[in-house]
Amino acid sequence: MTQDGAEIAPGSSKSERSYTAIKARILEGSFTPGYRLVLAKIAADLGFSVVPVREAIRRLEAEGLVTFKRNVGATVSGIDPTEYLYTMQTLSIVEGAATALSAPLIDSVATARARAVNAHMRECLEHFDPVRFTALNQDFHSILFEHCPNPHILDLVHRGWNRLATLRSSTFRFVPGRAKESVLEHEALLQLIEAAADADTIERAARQHRIATLDAYLAHAPALTD
Repeated sequence: MTQDGAEIAPGSSKSERSYTAIKARILEGSFTPGYRLVLAKIAADLGFSVVPVREAIRRLEAEGLVTFKRNVGATVSGIDPTEYLYTMQTLSIVEGAATALSAPLIDSVATARARAVNAHMRECLEHFDPVRFTALNQDFHSILFEHCPNPHILDLVHRGWNRLATLRSSTFRFVPGRAKESVLEHEALLQLIEAAADADTIERAARQHRIATLDAYLAHAPALTD
């Protein structure tokens, strides 16, 4: 484990360990968009030479998390509003469908689990931690769509969440005001499921919930790009 808590396999190479550590700091927000990645400093922090760190940076560049700028060097990439837009639009559709298909299969135990997670999210609002809030948010939605009987739709949902993780770990870091609204919408969604609302109503609510976060982000997008 690195100093920032990133999990590293015991037998992994220095390049792999550098990659894991740097990526963790980008995704958790320690290295923010535009942050200059000084290879010598990172290498010293990790206790490695510059070579494995350079290899890790190149790998992160290929993933779109790092950008090389002339006369500047490696910097953390800004969020691409267009990519975020496409990802969230797609996820709103497939996750909405997955949630609607799952709804008849979600029992009282599952709704209790989801409500408990949402309660933790509500507590998180007091001393806001966007990374923890985002992790809890994924846990909440996973409970609602994990019973989806269509494996193809479920696969698309997981792909969407994975894509969001590469874009940035927490949208709520940039639009913290959206977090409180999200918690309220979660409760409304649970109530629809418990009331056995029709599939169209549940799908529409789940889709609009996702789109509301997208709209909040896009309203701030000009200030978040490179």
